[in-house]
Amino acid sequence: MSTTFSPARGLRNAHAQTIWPVLMRRPPVLPRVRERLELPDGDFIDLDWLDEAASGALAIVLHGLSGSADSIYVLGIQQALRAHGIGSVAMNFRGASGTPNRRARNYHGGDTGDVAALAAALTARFPARPLLAIGYSIGASMLVRWLGETGARNPLRAACAVSVPFSLAACSAQLDRGFSRIYRNRLRDDLLAGVRRKQAALRAGGDPGEAAILDALGSLDGIVTFRDYDNRVMAPLHGFRDADDYYARCSPAQFMTSIAIPTCVLHARDDPFMTPDVVPRAVSASVEMRVSAHGGHVGFVGGSWRQPDYWLETAIPAFLQRHL
Repeated sequence: MSTTFSPARGLRNAHAQTIWPVLMRRPPVLPRVRERLELPDGDFIDLDWLDEAASGALAIVLHGLSGSADSIYVLGIQQALRAHGIGSVAMNFRGASGTPNRRARNYHGGDTGDVAALAAALTARFPARPLLAIGYSIGASMLVRWLGETGARNPLRAACAVSVPFSLAACSAQLDRGFSRIYRNRLRDDLLAGVRRKQAALRAGGDPGEAAILDALGSLDGIVTFRDYDNRVMAPLHGFRDADDYYARCSPAQFMTSIAIPTCVLHARDDPFMTPDVVPRAVSASVEMRVSAHGGHVGFVGGSWRQPDYWLETAIPAFLQRHL
């Protein structure tokens, strides 16, 4: 794997790196197949498969906050994995597939239960296929926590985590500063719209008890920051005392020393969602830290703005193939 990233000429700025792929990249058209996986608590997650019938390695792909399996970086890595002979399944977190989920809860940065359930289902279905995982942003936070919690018992052969929000509290604070408030506002609005859609769906024909849980949150007006959202929505829905309790228990940096399988972390010091000092100094010997000066948040656009090269889609398959 290339261990260094050089930003595209004309796209050195962190915000240009972050925004360019979202606004300027044409999504690849992939012959994916959707499957609904029922969960033990009566809820579900939707999966988007590429090459399910292949016989080689299989990668789970985890998207970021307010994203989905249709996010451009998910489509890009699924296409790249296919070119390397690796099948993939993109997991839509609860409520992220376009259909509101059945429970009041959705997902958060320390939510490892659904990832573990999917991995168990895949291991049972394909016992001979090596299992891999790739996580982006909040999906990377989930992945790192799961890897750290399970240690050598984890079923994966190898994993990659991109733009990990190592300190959830620090990331929440950074998104209240300067231009980063643009990202905060977009993500916050998407999250609140999702809560309101699910509330309407549960009231119309869902479980009345689950609808009552959302109703108990009260008005969502006045939520400005992520700390507001985490205090008033995320924490009560997922069993945390408040935002600080969530940040303390789920921030992924604390799990980096317990990872036992080969894991590559790809991170940029100029990530506008966080500050450079969130990168942990102590990590397990199983973790390769690839921290570049530039790259933004889930950006890493190389080449030139006329002919961009999406470096993650070369670096990630190369790392994974080293461990197959």
